[in-house]
Amino acid sequence: MTWNASLELDYTRQADKTVGHFRHSGPLRILQSLYPEGPGICHNVIVHPPGGLVGGDTLDLTFTAGSGAHGLITTPGATRFYRSTGERALQNTRLSLEAGARLEWLPLEAICYSGCLAENRLTMDLAPGAELIGWDVTAFGLPVANQPFERGQFCQHIEMPGVWLERARIAAADALLLNSPLGLAGQRCMASLFFVAGSKLERQRRELALDSARAVIDAHPLCTSAGATSPDGQVVVVRVLAPLVEPAMGLLKQIWQAWRAELWQLPAALPRIWAM
Repeated sequence: MTWNASLELDYTRQADKTVGHFRHSGPLRILQSLYPEGPGICHNVIVHPPGGLVGGDTLDLTFTAGSGAHGLITTPGATRFYRSTGERALQNTRLSLEAGARLEWLPLEAICYSGCLAENRLTMDLAPGAELIGWDVTAFGLPVANQPFERGQFCQHIEMPGVWLERARIAAADALLLNSPLGLAGQRCMASLFFVAGSKLERQRRELALDSARAVIDAHPLCTSAGATSPDGQVVVVRVLAPLVEPAMGLLKQIWQAWRAELWQLPAALPRIWAM
């Protein structure tokens, strides 16, 4: 039996408050909206009761933010791509921001179990003046449980149409890609954090984003397998390789906090679900 589900969440600005309205089909839900930072920023948690995807499953997630709205979206746990008997499992996420909107896309990691056939797609459309901070974290196998990624395939697609495109195809049988210094170098977690703008960033802000990220990286144990770059005037990206999820996620959280403070003049307000 396959589980196909869709979720739409729309943020609008009403006076001084960001309000989220959602619609769903199938096993996807949004928990109660929370305002730990005040009414201007709405925090939401996506819940997927089945707990993972198997071959044939499709999850469609669409999030929009209207002018002046600010939403923060996360998950209570990892997205799990389980073993497939031949069909692909797909998670397809679309983020659309109107002028002046802000969005933070901060799901916990995706785990690729041995034998999975999975694709994780993220598409971002930003109007001029909109800004987004997001990340994408993928783990291959469960090293601590001695369950390596020995079979299967994972495809990743991250895109801002016309501005930035990254695609990766990771096959468990491709030992050269998984273990070569020019590939994953034996690491089993890859992660990206990105600051994306709907129009060209001023040079000073772009350099500020790079400098603040690099300062955090230089002081972190993963400094030799992480780096910050700007492939386009609208995008700043941090890429990380790590043996496990926890150190990679810890580094991303620190840089996210630095970017919030430096670029948006906001303190770091960790989603409450992360502490549970």
